[in-house]
Amino acid sequence: MDMTVWITIGTILILVAISAFFSGAETALTGASRARMHQLEQEGNRRARLVNRLREQKEQMIGALLLGNNAINILGSAMATSLMIRLFGDHGVLYATGIMTGLILIFAEVMPKTYAINYADSAALLVARPVRFAVVVLAPVTKAVGWCVLHMLRLLGADIRTQGMVSSEEELRGAIELHRGVDTEEEVREERAMLRSILDLTNVEVSEIMTHRRNVVVIDASLPPSEIVDAVLNSPFTRVPLWQGETDNIIGVLHAKALLREVHAHGGELEKMDILAIAQKPWFTPDTTTLFDQLQAFRRRREHFALVVDEYGSLMGVVTLEDILEEIVGDIADEHDVQVAGVRAEPGGSYVVDGWVTIRDLNREFEWRLPDDRASTIAGLVLNEARRIPNVGQTFVFYEFRFEILGRQRHQITSLRMTPPGVDGAVAVKPDEGGDIRVA
Repeated sequence: MDMTVWITIGTILILVAISAFFSGAETALTGASRARMHQLEQEGNRRARLVNRLREQKEQMIGALLLGNNAINILGSAMATSLMIRLFGDHGVLYATGIMTGLILIFAEVMPKTYAINYADSAALLVARPVRFAVVVLAPVTKAVGWCVLHMLRLLGADIRTQGMVSSEEELRGAIELHRGVDTEEEVREERAMLRSILDLTNVEVSEIMTHRRNVVVIDASLPPSEIVDAVLNSPFTRVPLWQGETDNIIGVLHAKALLREVHAHGGELEKMDILAIAQKPWFTPDTTTLFDQLQAFRRRREHFALVVDEYGSLMGVVTLEDILEEIVGDIADEHDVQVAGVRAEPGGSYVVDGWVTIRDLNREFEWRLPDDRASTIAGLVLNEARRIPNVGQTFVFYEFRFEILGRQRHQITSLRMTPPGVDGAVAVKPDEGGDIRVA
């Protein structure tokens, strides 16, 4: 073989190496961690900054890499075909096809992409500068190709600019669901629940986490001071609303610490105390306020307690800063909290649940996916889905969960038994003609 043959073989190998670079660079730059690149850029890493700029112009980057890769592969294949025909005649086409397929598949595709997948961050930093050069050089061609592709797709009725757009929040939620770590499964589950709750602050309203009015301790402001002191001492809460005339007419909020100072100032002579003078002005917030807005309001006003009212001004309940924090970190129990979990596990895998337990708490605790957009409590969900007030003993199946009514007080479901999917044959069924939903 003369020198020309060896030069051609050497050129083909160089082209395969360049093709490998383009293939690996595409995989590395698209697979690199966006969060890590951002952090490195904040620390002053110039290559990370270049990676981020390339990803901002993703279409031009991928266009340049694909253009370079295809051009190199076609040129290499053409040279190999010419060489094989020269050496073996017409059969050289088959030889060139087999040889170039093996070289490109193994050394220009699979091997560089496998490496880039496993070392995406470091590989992206390594190839950023040469890829940037290629993007600038090939920009006129890639823009022309992109223009042609865009208009051809439009002729076919597709507008790629409005498709495939995934919000940052959706990406974060997906990353949270994929989160795994070296911690125990219980710890990882708590971490996922905490991260989900942070994202939910802008979607959840205070009405979903507030303490309902039926569980709120309120005191008649017209009572003698001694009786008010006794009522505050018997309450597990440090802030107690005061009403006058009717329970919806809240005229102040009494803080136990302020009351203690007043008792001390009067030397224990309770009848001389002016309760309304030490009570704070009540702060009302609409029940549609999001947790994020309410948290910001708490911070601005430097208060921890708000009364929740509906659109008609009727008292719905109370919300505290602790309630919002518990939505993020889980229950924060102290020595004065009333411990009423409302959920009791049974040996068979089912749960006895009080009707007032919120769907969000159940989803958080057991990682269920029960909808909480139409009802906030588990009793409300059953009422919404059943379209009736059920009797004790009735059984319903929704969302593959089985609900058995255990207790009812007037029109309110007080307790029920929940059987999750896969436990004791809980399967989804549809209502029959009479409207009843039964378990097979």
